[in-house]
Amino acid sequence: MNFKILTMGAMALAMMTGSALAAASGTSALDNPEKMAPFYTDSGMKTMKSEKEFKTAWMAMKEEDRAGMTKECGDKAIAKSHDDFCKMTKQLGGAN
Repeated sequence: MNFKILTMGAMALAMMTGSALAAASGTSALDNPEKMAPFYTDSGMKTMKSEKEFKTAWMAMKEEDRAGMTKECGDKAIAKSHDDFCKMTKQLGGAN
């Protein structure tokens, strides 16, 4: 029984630490090439896909991912560096 509690506690601590480190490093889903690739025509992610293709990619995502990206676009610093992407998400009404 005690081993089970210790293991669960260690796992919870590891998960919390990982989340804190990710938040502290300033990384966002909008900087994740794997998540962002469906919205761009090029591997350098400089050219956005058409509005129709963008919407298709947006709707193919999990609702929680769309909500997280929409929330990140609410951060002025993040939105500034991902201006075109955030404008498109706003045109789509966020997580519509």
